[in-house]
Amino acid sequence: MHRVLVLSEMVIWDAHSCLPLSENASLELLGEHRLAGVNVVCVNVGMDFNPLHQIFSVIASFRRQIAMDPNLRQVTDIASVFEAIESGSLGVMFDLEGSVPLLDSPAMVQLYYDLGVRQMHLAYNRNNSVAGGCHDSPMGLTPLGEDILSEINDVGIIMDVSHCSEQTVFDVCFKSKKPVIFSHSNVRDLVEHPRNISIEQMHACAETGGVVCINGVFRFLGGRDWKAACEHLLFLIDIVGSDHVGIGLDVMLTQPEIDDMPVDINHSDWWPPRYYPNGIGGLGYLRPSDLELIFKGLVASGVGSEDLSKIMGGNMLRVARETWVAK
Repeated sequence: MHRVLVLSEMVIWDAHSCLPLSENASLELLGEHRLAGVNVVCVNVGMDFNPLHQIFSVIASFRRQIAMDPNLRQVTDIASVFEAIESGSLGVMFDLEGSVPLLDSPAMVQLYYDLGVRQMHLAYNRNNSVAGGCHDSPMGLTPLGEDILSEINDVGIIMDVSHCSEQTVFDVCFKSKKPVIFSHSNVRDLVEHPRNISIEQMHACAETGGVVCINGVFRFLGGRDWKAACEHLLFLIDIVGSDHVGIGLDVMLTQPEIDDMPVDINHSDWWPPRYYPNGIGGLGYLRPSDLELIFKGLVASGVGSEDLSKIMGGNMLRVARETWVAK
């Protein structure tokens, strides 16, 4: 009889979570992840609606705080992942949500890589010059988008298609030379919402060798606890297999004194009230501490140790290993 691994014996990888996008945000907020036993967390440093001065000040602040905190370690390659694990520190990597901060220049991809970005997607909810968003008129990858996708592949950044339109997902998965992921997207067959994804999108992602990571946003889960997350995970396992399933909580770690929204942002444009009746601030999220409950729920559902190890972080580790090698 095989011994069932416990959560602490696995690599735990949160493919996407959020901090306040402010130079005053404290990375002590990531203490929730450390206490939950997470080994690697990918944190957002900017979206399509954030001005460049905000994004660069956030990156500078986050990099400085990581360098000064012995409990944190900047993750930039596979070696640094294992250095974080062996030292007992939390590995922190950056992602960029959308291509507007690239200023229509493929050369900007290398700059963000040099600043620590290791995961990127091309559109945040709305269409732009590169790709289509999930809350806009149908649109796929543009010729500029093809150039930027090629640069992302060549530089060695994980290609993420969360928040993108269905056609963009298919275009990216068809053209990408490396695995493609959904870092934080749930199952549309379980909860009808444009931010959730179809079975066809799941298959397209899996065929690249990629990973579909479910998030912990209540509105997208259709529930307010770990049981809803398990339902989405079990559905994915059944559809694409355990080699292509992961977790990206998308939890919003907040500081009440910080309002990080640009002053001129149009909330109803980026988050249409039809789909976000309580606004972006009223979504509700699972916390890192819920990972233990999700793990136990999957065990109770009969998911074996090898598959659990892949889902809780092994699959994202594999994608990183295959991606973070420049051409």
